[in-house]
Amino acid sequence: MTEITRVPLPPIAKGSLTKLWIGVVLAVALGGAVAYETRQKGLQVDTVKAGSGPMPAASDYVLVNYVGHLSSGKVFDQGEHVPIPVQGVIRGFSDALQKMQKGGKYHVFIPARLAYGTQEQRNQQTGEVTIPANSDLTFDIDLVDFKSAAEVMRQRMLMQQLQQQMQGAGGAPGGPDALPPGH
Repeated sequence: MTEITRVPLPPIAKGSLTKLWIGVVLAVALGGAVAYETRQKGLQVDTVKAGSGPMPAASDYVLVNYVGHLSSGKVFDQGEHVPIPVQGVIRGFSDALQKMQKGGKYHVFIPARLAYGTQEQRNQQTGEVTIPANSDLTFDIDLVDFKSAAEVMRQRMLMQQLQQQMQGAGGAPGGPDALPPGH
């Protein structure tokens, strides 16, 4: 018969069990706080097709194709090649844009509190309610391109200079002031 060698276990240090329980309680509390914040925030950005390169900053301007849906599936807005300042839209849309890359396609869920909250949105021409109060929104977004605010300002200045040169030269070639051919 073989005898099993016994290894004596050292006694648990005084206070170790208390520290262990405190650690378990803290881990559970931290996990609960993270889960609560995630549930409360609720913004979801799902990548349909990955883009590449850096992500837009809050101060950038984006060029997007998008379709916005209510939770019922009704389309409330859409656009193609729309230039938008990242900070010039609802918080959830702005936060989502900053998680995208050029060339990517995304499906975005924005909870009401990150959209228009308790404010309903109306069509300015007809007065019809387009987005009821407390509406969660979903968007399908293609991030075509984005530029920094400095790049956009530089392009605007160039366009203004060109317009001024055209006006100073008496109009565009072939314009109303141009002579007919042969005169």
